[in-house]
Amino acid sequence: MKKNIIRFLLVLFSLVFLVNFALSSDNKNLQVKKQPELQQIKPKKPVKIKLKHSADGKYTWDLTGDDVDDIVRADKRLKKLLGIE
Repeated sequence: MKKNIIRFLLVLFSLVFLVNFALSSDNKNLQVKKQPELQQIKPKKPVKIKLKHSADGKYTWDLTGDDVDDIVRADKRLKKLLGIE
């Protein structure tokens, strides 16, 4: 009995929602615009640094990334922080 009442109310609310959505005037004025410049935006990936410490106390590293300028900046910063310059 309770399952039937719950099903009936669920169907009733669904129908009310669909009818309200179909009759609303906002949907008639709704226009979807494609902006190709927004489709080309990709999130910027960070530079990945693999820092290696040798047995004689020297540091080396491997830098990977998409942007060359970011890689160069990271290399300069590592040299400055580690006192290699």
